[in-house]
Amino acid sequence: MPRPLARVLTLLELLQSGGIRTVPELADRLDVDERTVRRYAQQLIDLDVPVESVRGRYGGYRLAPGYRMPPLMLSDDEALAVLLGLVAGSRSGLTAATDTAYETATAKIRRVLPERLRRRLDAVLGSLAFADPPGRAAAAPEPAVLLPMADAVHHHRPVSIRYTAGDGRRSERTLHPYGVVAHSGRWYVTAADLSSGEDRTFRLDRITGVRTLPGSFEPPAGIDPARRVLTALATAPYRYEVTLRVQGTAEQVHTALPSGVAVVTELPSTEGAGPEAGAWCRVELRVESLDWLPAVLAPMDRPFVIERPHELRGLVEAFAERLADSARRGPS
Repeated sequence: MPRPLARVLTLLELLQSGGIRTVPELADRLDVDERTVRRYAQQLIDLDVPVESVRGRYGGYRLAPGYRMPPLMLSDDEALAVLLGLVAGSRSGLTAATDTAYETATAKIRRVLPERLRRRLDAVLGSLAFADPPGRAAAAPEPAVLLPMADAVHHHRPVSIRYTAGDGRRSERTLHPYGVVAHSGRWYVTAADLSSGEDRTFRLDRITGVRTLPGSFEPPAGIDPARRVLTALATAPYRYEVTLRVQGTAEQVHTALPSGVAVVTELPSTEGAGPEAGAWCRVELRVESLDWLPAVLAPMDRPFVIERPHELRGLVEAFAERLADSARRGPS
């Protein structure tokens, strides 16, 4: 929300609290000059908000007696959009006093929602996990998919879904959903797929229908839906399977190769590569193309050993030679 608009709404909120607010007081609260306060008040008047100007030594602005903001009316989609926006704002640090602002705004919205919708949205907030670091928000899926799926996660209920795979194949599946996870701009559900007898991860944007089935299930103890999604993404089948050994801790390696891209395992000291002291990690990736890897490995500035594939060694050598050639060039 642009700051001028936010301040206009803050002015309205201050006037709604009752009484006469002096112009110097409002200027101080809004952190603007007095001329700007008068301009904001005129903007409210232009929006048919009955702001009255009171003259005199203790004059200022007030709302006409009896004026109230219209009641908040939200559809299911709008309520979901607002609450997910609050979650994203809280995670990204877009608000001052983040925790308090998020909690109070959420509480205000929940108070005006019908009980039926409030329970369903509580299920979404209670079952949602994020695999991204704070600051990266994901686009919300269709409420007709997210709401019943989150409810099934919350209440441990099986669901039937219609799913379209990446290659276009369509299927109907029965799931025991463990959790809903947002990662890198997409939403996933991790679940036991009763159709195949395996634990699977499904993209919510590829689900076209969710139907809650009778009964309930008991999820595995200590399950971490976000970790399952990251592991599933990092181990998905691709054209190349890459294995490296990198000197450094898992945390250091993950700064260049996040969990959704690579599986990083710290090695015992006896299994490290070379005589250099320090921790080493084994890094495993599955990728469609090798071209981007040399440019990712170089900024880590850490010794590494390429175990496979052989083609990656040639790409790294060519990348290093291009850098060296550029460094040798003098000014023209």
